[in-house]
Amino acid sequence: MDERTLLWTAVKAADDKRAENIVALNMKGISLVADYFVICHGNSDKQVQAIANEIKEKSGELGVTVKRFEGYNEAKWILVDLGDIIVHVFHRDERTYYNLERLWGDAPVENVESVISQ
Repeated sequence: MDERTLLWTAVKAADDKRAENIVALNMKGISLVADYFVICHGNSDKQVQAIANEIKEKSGELGVTVKRFEGYNEAKWILVDLGDIIVHVFHRDERTYYNLERLWGDAPVENVESVISQ
């Protein structure tokens, strides 16, 4: 599976469930954990769960097995591990608190505008 295809599939899946402020960070050479982080948030527990479910489902349609799927029941920060891509689906308040974009501020940001709806 081409990692860029998987990246855009995850971004599009999040957008389809109206995730807000979707950011894709290129972690190559920065993190040994993954090549890309996708960070987004929802405004309710149900929306956060729906975003994570959609990412899991759309990735599965590509034949990608989710390696880890954590935090679903609490729905404050769901981690979807797709191997080379890790998706962080936050509840809005949790995203502000953890501020991963600042933590990984040296990572280049991928342009997701062509994938998400305007």
